[in-house]
Amino acid sequence: MAPRPYWKGYLKLSLVTCPVAMSPATSESEKVRFHTLNRATGNRVVSQYVDSVTGKPVKDENEAKGYARGENDYVILADDDLDAVALDTVRTIDIEKFVPAESWTYLEKAHYLAPDDPVGQEAFSVIRDAMKASKVVGVSKLVIGRRERAVILEPRDQGIVLWTLRFGDEVRPSESYFEEIDSGSEKEALPLVEKLIKQRTKHWSPTMATDPIQEALLVLIAEKKKTLKPKKSTKGRKEDATPASNVVNIMDALRKSVEKDMKSRKAG
Repeated sequence: MAPRPYWKGYLKLSLVTCPVAMSPATSESEKVRFHTLNRATGNRVVSQYVDSVTGKPVKDENEAKGYARGENDYVILADDDLDAVALDTVRTIDIEKFVPAESWTYLEKAHYLAPDDPVGQEAFSVIRDAMKASKVVGVSKLVIGRRERAVILEPRDQGIVLWTLRFGDEVRPSESYFEEIDSGSEKEALPLVEKLIKQRTKHWSPTMATDPIQEALLVLIAEKKKTLKPKKSTKGRKEDATPASNVVNIMDALRKSVEKDMKSRKAG
């Protein structure tokens, strides 16, 4: 089942418009995540915004964005003020131009773009297939996180991958890094390297981008779980009404699940 769309709006090319939905193409939910704990007590450490002058915590409803115009002098903007800055690119991806499909240093984050209405599928498919045939990607703009971002639209399979681009001043020019490298190469060695490349060329697979540290952490966590004793619940609490055997059974099931998952990963 596909995740809920991150954004809904319209894809537009000249007079051709169709409703689309955009979802993140990547996920970090499978990564091992750690909480920060107080080593002395074993309790979680929480973070909060604190007033730099009074030292008191700030409630969520009192938080606001501030633009510095001088020392300790800010222009305060509330959420309503920021929402009022409306651009057409908030709801519409209008393809302004096309460029040859190639590798992009500016590529940042990928999203999947798909038609959001059966009626618009034909218009969507025509735009997608025309880009494929022309071997180009579309260039447009889209407001994400209250900032207008340049985006690239790349036809992929039956859909379109929308890449957000880094801002122009974020990417360093390559010339200063590559200018001292020889432009030519040893002609006699070239055929040998080309042969080696051909021998090692394979179809792309997600297994080529695995994280061995992540896998090692899962093994370590599984081993740690085996050595930990279940915490004793405090007497008199309502939780004591739950049979202790149920807790043990759940823990056993979790351990077996982790071990089974690790075995399947190794077998794969």
